[in-house]
Amino acid sequence: MIEYNKDITSYTTFGIPIKAKYFAEYKSERELLKISRSQEYLENEVLHIGGGSNLLFLADYDGMVLHNGMTSIRRYDKNENECFIIAEAGVKWTDLIAFALDNNLAGLENLADIPGEVGASAVQNVGAYGVEAKDVVFSVLCFDSVTRQTVRFSNEDCKFGYRDSAFKNEWKGRYYILSISFRVVPDGRPKSLHYKPLDTLEERLGHFPTIQEVAAEVTATRNSKLPDPALLGSAGSFFKNPEVRKRYWQELCALSGEEIPAHELPKKNPDDPTETEKVKLSAAWLIDHAGLKGRSVGGASVYTKQPLVIVNDGKASGEDVRRLADIVIREVKRKFFIDLYPEVNYIDTRIHVTVLGSGTSKGVPEVGCLCGVCQSDDPRDKRLRASILVETNGVRLLVDPGPDFRRQALDAQLLDIDAVLVTHHHYDHVGGFDDIRPFCAQKNIPVYVSAPVAANLRKHLDYVFRSDRYPGVPALDLHEIENRPFYVKGVKITPVEVNHGQLPIFGYRIGDFAYITDAKTISEEELDKLYGLKVLIINALRARPHFAHLDVEEALEIIRKVQPEKVWLTHLCHEIGRHQEIPSLYSLPENIRPAWDGLKFTVE
Repeated sequence: MIEYNKDITSYTTFGIPIKAKYFAEYKSERELLKISRSQEYLENEVLHIGGGSNLLFLADYDGMVLHNGMTSIRRYDKNENECFIIAEAGVKWTDLIAFALDNNLAGLENLADIPGEVGASAVQNVGAYGVEAKDVVFSVLCFDSVTRQTVRFSNEDCKFGYRDSAFKNEWKGRYYILSISFRVVPDGRPKSLHYKPLDTLEERLGHFPTIQEVAAEVTATRNSKLPDPALLGSAGSFFKNPEVRKRYWQELCALSGEEIPAHELPKKNPDDPTETEKVKLSAAWLIDHAGLKGRSVGGASVYTKQPLVIVNDGKASGEDVRRLADIVIREVKRKFFIDLYPEVNYIDTRIHVTVLGSGTSKGVPEVGCLCGVCQSDDPRDKRLRASILVETNGVRLLVDPGPDFRRQALDAQLLDIDAVLVTHHHYDHVGGFDDIRPFCAQKNIPVYVSAPVAANLRKHLDYVFRSDRYPGVPALDLHEIENRPFYVKGVKITPVEVNHGQLPIFGYRIGDFAYITDAKTISEEELDKLYGLKVLIINALRARPHFAHLDVEEALEIIRKVQPEKVWLTHLCHEIGRHQEIPSLYSLPENIRPAWDGLKFTVE
């Protein structure tokens, strides 16, 4: 049932050679339950995939890939006017459409010819030509990987948004979709003809179209714009169409000197006078008018017939595609001041870490100090307040936006973040929240904090959280966390509670990497969370003791207990000595070294 070192290239549409350490396909809930109890499943990262049409693997997958092989499909008539199609998640989407057309069931016809499998439709909220999955999904049956129980979610439960759902956010990695029930209408009459090219179809045909004619028109239109994955690997549309505030769009037109086409979006709550008016922009238009059509990196290129698509010309690697996508994002932002976001999920179990700051609360050099460290010409002795950036599986996490964050973001050429993790509320760790504003133009930034930190932020950043906010303040969504694992866009985060003097604060473990700052003591129970690490970043303030911070010897004692493969010391003050002298001053083993601002490393 479980295969090893499996070539899974055929399970994706990019056609980029890729392998999984473990692979398992299940044909029933019983088989899935058995797999979920296996050693390979329990001891590795797990990725559940469908048809792979929205996945970009950046490296071989160092974990288990699961695939749903359940492919039954049936019709259930509730009454003469209401009907349901119940399809298991492994059914090909094109087979679902064919079933609907053969049975003259209306509602799905605009979604014809979309690649992938049924399960992904609820995850991605697939959409085309004026219809989205949310318009027809009635309920979703899932396997809960935590409780190992079956659970059913309603349409409303799924929190569908534009190419978005709870399955891509707070539920990511936990729920495996088993089947979906689609509500359709047994009258054979298409339900949406307002989107081009369907808005002229009746006139061209000379009669009101059937669902079969709508599906044929959609298929022909897609074939004229999108490459056949069997001939030219791609994920279809690579980027989402941006949704921005109407006022912001007007400013962008003035700034760029271009009349950027926009489609006004209806309000979700028309009776709410505080709801912001929004417009949707065409990502394809933006890419085209940024001069990127045909642009290539390695074996990847922007498709000349449809710039929304990135294709594999035959020899592309995942990194080629990612680098090209980054160029597209950067150039569109340079010309139009608009952020593009991929529809495609980046799959990369590696953890990429950037140390934004490695200094203590006063930084190094300290103001007014003339010591040798503060006067050092070595750039590694210039230490901003402690902060890191973590990137894994396409998710970019900022830990502690301190008062130096603006400078750190500029130095790192940071264009976007997905979420913020906060260790504690002291100013040297939260003083830069206002500088997150540039990342909030098109979305709210989720912030994960303990309850005491949330209360402190609401008090000291009252202008951000009060109901009468003025335009332009940071748009933050506070998520209160406890000392137990949680997920950010599918990335598992394990809090590690440490004591900063008498104050309980959090460090965080992500995979085989952990970040601990401002600790003085760590209980044995919490130390257990740090065993098996490949890389640890931990604070080591100076040689002499401090009432609230680990000194070097205390940090080394913790390191001897948990025995990580590699350690970087952070939250260093000027008393610790010059960077180049620290290893010999403290007789550090080869695997323990002082971090510095700008240090980058990858946890494989």
